[in-house]
Parts: sequence; structure tokens; C-alpha cells
Amino acid sequence: MTKKAIIVGASGLIGSKLLNIIFDNDGYSQILLVSRKKTRILDNRVTQLVIDFEQLNEHAEEITGDVLFCCLGTTKSETPDRWQYRKIEHDYPVKLAEITLKNKIEQFHLVSSVGANTKSSNFYLKIKGETEADVKKTGLKGLHIYQASLLTGPRKISRKMEKLAIAIMKVFNPLLFGGLKKYRSIPAKTVAMAMFKQSLKNEPGMFTYTSDKIKKLA
Repeated sequence: MTKKAIIVGASGLIGSKLLNIIFDNDGYSQILLVSRKKTRILDNRVTQLVIDFEQLNEHAEEITGDVLFCCLGTTKSETPDRWQYRKIEHDYPVKLAEITLKNKIEQFHLVSSVGANTKSSNFYLKIKGETEADVKKTGLKGLHIYQASLLTGPRKISRKMEKLAIAIMKVFNPLLFGGLKKYRSIPAKTVAMAMFKQSLKNEPGMFTYTSDKIKKLA
């Protein structure tokens, strides 16, 4: 039996790790990458769908498979315009969830953030909370949300503030116990591995995992 994984955002920190994990393990014989730019990948399992995300509906029929991994994301420095930022963090993931439901894709795996809350005073966390809430409303058969904390791992673009935060968290991680464990920093590869393993279980229902739970799943 062949299984097909769809990865949206495979060029990002978590998405790239997830793609490598799928390459290195059994589970998926076909991989569809949905992105804005074509990536040079020499693997006959991979098909690339290069699109303008503003035209997602026009490509809906091409986005088919067994599991969709939504690893889209940006930062304030990369996308200072709040309107565009919301599109990437909210509008596109919600539209992808709707396509997942329409095309009867069994699972939707969404990368979110610890502290995501529709009532948060933090712009970033508020949008993440709204994205989670709106994705849940679609009525997906299998929804898995990963509320990751500060991500660690090599990035294509070095960010000074993130490097500083990661260094600080190395000191504070051991001090975070009990309910605070979910705020410990987490390697992007760990999140990707948890996503991969959970997808193989093909469990129906709605699941939310904070970083402490993600580490156990990986």
C-alpha cells in the first residue's frame, strides 16, 4: 500500500527536518511539496507544486494525499507587515485545512506555538490561537496541533535575537519543572520526528501537544 505525504513549508526549519525524516524512514512512498519556489531535490518520490498561496483554491484539486503537514511560518523581521503576516500564519493554514477536509485527506498536522490563545495580548500568540480555533472549526477527521516552544537547530538565516534566546534557555531549561516544562526550548528535529511518528498511527480525533508532550512522542 502506498501512502502520500503533503508537506507545506518544507524549506523551513521544521519542514526541512520532516522531509529528511520521511526520506530516511519507511512510511511514505510519495511526497508532495507545496511551496512558493522550486527546490532542487533528487528523489523520485517527490513531486513539487509551486504556487502563489493567494491562489490556493485554484490548486485545491492538486493537493491530495493521506496526510498534510502544515509547517508554514514567518517572523516579524521577515514579514513586518501585519496584514501579510496574518495571511501566512492564519489564512493559508486555515485554507489548507479546508482543502484537507474537501479532498478527504485523513490527517492534518499543524505547527503552532506554546501560549497560543485567541485572547492573548501578544499579536503573534493571538494569531496562533485564532489559527488553531479556525482550523478546529473545519471538522477535520484527524487534527494534530504541535504547540512548540522556542525552536533550536541550524537555520538558513542567522537571527541574533533568536541565538541569544536559545543561549538563555540553555541556562533556564533545567529550572523549568512541572507545568513549566512546556516552555523549555525544543530541537526542531524533535518536533518533526513527533509529527512523523504520530502520522503513522493514523488516529482520528483532535489532539494538541505542548513541547513536553512532543518530546515524549518523538
